[in-house]
Amino acid sequence: MTRVLVTGGGGFLGSHLVERLERAGHDVVVARSREHDLTRYDETARLFEQARPELVFHLAAEVGGIGANRANPGRYWYANLMMGAHVLELSRVRAVRKLVLTGTVCAYPKFTPVPFSEDDLWDGYPEETNAPYGVAKKSILVGAQAYRDQYGTDAIYLLPANLYGPRDNFHPTNAHVIPDLIRKMTDATGEVVLWGDGSPTREFLYVDDCAEGLALAAERYDGVEPVNLGTGVETSIRELAETIADLTGFDGEIVWDTTMPNGQPRRQLDATRARELFGFTAQTTLRDGLERTISWYRESSRVPA
Repeated sequence: MTRVLVTGGGGFLGSHLVERLERAGHDVVVARSREHDLTRYDETARLFEQARPELVFHLAAEVGGIGANRANPGRYWYANLMMGAHVLELSRVRAVRKLVLTGTVCAYPKFTPVPFSEDDLWDGYPEETNAPYGVAKKSILVGAQAYRDQYGTDAIYLLPANLYGPRDNFHPTNAHVIPDLIRKMTDATGEVVLWGDGSPTREFLYVDDCAEGLALAAERYDGVEPVNLGTGVETSIRELAETIADLTGFDGEIVWDTTMPNGQPRRQLDATRARELFGFTAQTTLRDGLERTISWYRESSRVPA
């Protein structure tokens, strides 16, 4: 049994990872933002003193969709940079055996050749609407590699594709694309207005698959290089919207507001490195994952009689 600390463990990805780790018999400490402000060094130090972890998964982040990134560029840069730096430093100070850091696909350059290879991570600036968040998260990779060189800190860095699944954030103003579409198409009575023209592509990873990938990497990977976690399947936003409309039974009109930004033109990850280095392959198809997510949303949104 390993003593494990999961920052952001009460959140979307974190709650699924905690369940995965507890099933494996680990002693898991869940860090929540209301109890520990990881943007402050003293609060992060207090958490590590209380938890005394052997293994740390750093999942805590401040993040949202395009609208939220446009509204909070400074906050997203600062909060994500400070949290990552503090967790990395305290992992060194407390001699943590292993630190698993999560980056973001938003860190890739705006015009990265598809599929995105980890070797392309530094070949340009990220897409403008989420660049502050992406740059902050990418800088933690630099820190992890520097700490490995100077202090021998065993810190690994993973880049998950866009996540979705049960317990995602369905907030009306800062949700990512899948929960936003599910909420709109489940609750709408008329037309649904979507940003952009539907042409951008994304890769979507079911949350339980991501949790499995994180656990496998913690067990089997000790390398310096970043590793993508994904499916290798590219889906356009238009195709995604049509699929969710079909699964939710939405029969209204989908209106594309082309005055609003599209975001990054294409996203698809090369998942080869994860498969070869620690045996990770995503198991959930997009349609199956969407069905499970829609079912969960409907059940959780039901008002008791």
